[in-house]
Amino acid sequence: MNELSAVKMVVKRSRFFAHLYKLDNPGEIEEIIKIHRREYKKACHHCYAMRFFDGGNEIKSFKDDGEVGHPGRVLMEILEKYELDAHALVVSRIFGGTKLGVGGVSRAFREAGEFAIKNWREKD
Repeated sequence: MNELSAVKMVVKRSRFFAHLYKLDNPGEIEEIIKIHRREYKKACHHCYAMRFFDGGNEIKSFKDDGEVGHPGRVLMEILEKYELDAHALVVSRIFGGTKLGVGGVSRAFREAGEFAIKNWREKD
């Protein structure tokens, strides 16, 4: 695994930490999530999406980790939009005390995920 980008975004005092990774194999997502749980101990949700192609077969997964608004699916849509394969997009959220609602949560995860990808592309 290779971390390509890491960004922080704040929405109504909730902090979103978005990371984009290049994967060597799809099993790496479990280790990445463990790293996020250690790094962001105050985060209640570590949502992710992962796409990987193995011998022409697409392997993909996503997880909402109990968060409302289906952020895992939102992150998968971002990976597909930018045609990123062998990549994982992980966003950890530390709640800031103000509920964002389903739509607000979805928008925040989408913005954080896209911010991580744009940050990576600007570095290249």
